[in-house]
Amino acid sequence: MLTQKNLRSLLLAAATALSLPAMAQQNYVSDSFTIKKIYNEALSSTESYENLRYLTKKIGARLSGSPQAAAAVEWSRQVMENMNLDTVYLQEVMVPYWVRGDKEVGRVYNSKLMGTIDMNIAALGGTVGTGKKGMSAEVIEVQNFEELEKLGRKKVKGKIVFFNRPFDNTHVQTMAAYSGAVDQRGGGPAAAAKLGAVGVLVRSMTNDIQEVPHTGSTRYEEGVQQIPAAAISTKHAEQLSSLLKDDPNLKFYMRMTSETLPDVLSYNVIGELRGTEKPDEIIVVGGHLDSWDIGEGAHDDGTGCMQSIEVLRLFNELGIKPKRTVRAVLFMNEENGLRGGHKYAEVAKAKGEKHIAAIESDAGGFTPRGFGIDGTDAQYSKALTWKALLAPYGLHDLTRGGGGADIGPLKGQGTVALIGFRPDSQRYFDYHHTEIDTFEQVNRREMQLGAASMATLAYLISQYGL
Repeated sequence: MLTQKNLRSLLLAAATALSLPAMAQQNYVSDSFTIKKIYNEALSSTESYENLRYLTKKIGARLSGSPQAAAAVEWSRQVMENMNLDTVYLQEVMVPYWVRGDKEVGRVYNSKLMGTIDMNIAALGGTVGTGKKGMSAEVIEVQNFEELEKLGRKKVKGKIVFFNRPFDNTHVQTMAAYSGAVDQRGGGPAAAAKLGAVGVLVRSMTNDIQEVPHTGSTRYEEGVQQIPAAAISTKHAEQLSSLLKDDPNLKFYMRMTSETLPDVLSYNVIGELRGTEKPDEIIVVGGHLDSWDIGEGAHDDGTGCMQSIEVLRLFNELGIKPKRTVRAVLFMNEENGLRGGHKYAEVAKAKGEKHIAAIESDAGGFTPRGFGIDGTDAQYSKALTWKALLAPYGLHDLTRGGGGADIGPLKGQGTVALIGFRPDSQRYFDYHHTEIDTFEQVNRREMQLGAASMATLAYLISQYGL
């Protein structure tokens, strides 16, 4: 039945097509129909959303090496096998196994108040513990590494260094604010340890003022003392900073029983539809199956994984036969090691595989805005020719620069274009790496639109290359 709304869409497609050369006109109308079918199916089916529900509620947090990560591997393999894809397989990868241990304790001893104040902290991924008795020391606050260096060993030795640089909220794109602050989490503990610090607190990586702490990985350096490191919630970071101004000699108590166990065998989970004309040219769609251990890993990155699986389901359900191979990869160990991404690239290089594009969804399941493209000028220019097809679905942002952590190791293997799916970023860091990153925070339609967006771009690349 031709509704008035469908008629308007057809007329718009026809009007746009008339401005194009003859062959392009034919392709534009055909592609418009296919893309509309992709969105119709994605928005009508709840399968990807229910898959996310199972992953987050039945399996839960999936830190690399954990039993839950192993369960997620087996479950997602079965999901893709039940889709009748051309190929489904597991790719072995050894991953680190860090465990958080008991619930962390953070507490200020304020001599002027003659009492203690509890503060919310979360051990940073990979940190050593404090021992079961915990540890306490005076706190010294810094904004950046330059301030730390100027203080020198004499003032830092024996203290807990408190990195308290907030997000720059003048950035419209919150990913830019994150990039401008996250170095203190990744490199802060090692830098402080070089000057004799006994512990580190890092302001949580969020643009909001919250009580929940945001975990994330940190990196130690060989030959440098490993010291306990924790994120402190932004609300309590503000409070601690205020208390230090009043009492520079206050002490902070922290207790964490974290430890790193021997590496564990895990897997990337891979499923694909073989191309009908150029099967050796591969398009990856992917996200990371692991998550931090304190929430459910819904936005980070359950949505990305379920959207990637949904891309293949949409192709199958609609009878779309890609000319080039479309491969979904659920990477393991993005959060605290990136070993899945490196292993995938290593195997691809050893096999001589030709990847022409890789699309990663790892920015949450929010409303789609577009894609960031890290590729050649020719690849970017070709993607821009599809703007008229993408714009009706809110995909207005096709910008230079993109990719993602897991697909990054593919860079340099031929002329593969690394593409980051970009949803609206304003709420992402409310949930990122926290206990509140749960299924309930994901909007079904936003997630469905994201899957359709990825499927649309994968379809166009499969048809025309890049």
